[in-house]
Amino acid sequence: QVQLVESGGGLVQAGGSLRLSCAASGHTFNSDFMGWFRQAPGKEREFVAAISWSRGWTYYPDSVKGRFTISRDNAKNTVYLQMTSLKPEDTAVYYCAVRCGSMTMAISEYKYWGQGTQVTVSS
Repeated sequence: QVQLVESGGGLVQAGGSLRLSCAASGHTFNSDFMGWFRQAPGKEREFVAAISWSRGWTYYPDSVKGRFTISRDNAKNTVYLQMTSLKPEDTAVYYCAVRCGSMTMAISEYKYWGQGTQVTVSS
């Protein structure tokens, strides 16, 4: 059974940084993509970043490019999201997810999800 456990969320002032972690178990992540998504109150869940588990290729939307960095530690089966220059509009619940296949930003194509971790950025 695949389990994804996020951690590292919290309250931070605008301009600050946080690093989220997603520890994965119960799955062999050879040719998969790991993604980070977020959902703010009253808004749809949106794509934040993704990384190829095997090659380390990374993908970001323009809204976070240059501020967020996704990385992975294959030995620990863990994916990270380093967030810098945080803005109040980054406030959301952040989720990690597994895509068993090629890269996509489509939420429906990610099969396994964590429970989420809250990130709150104060102005």
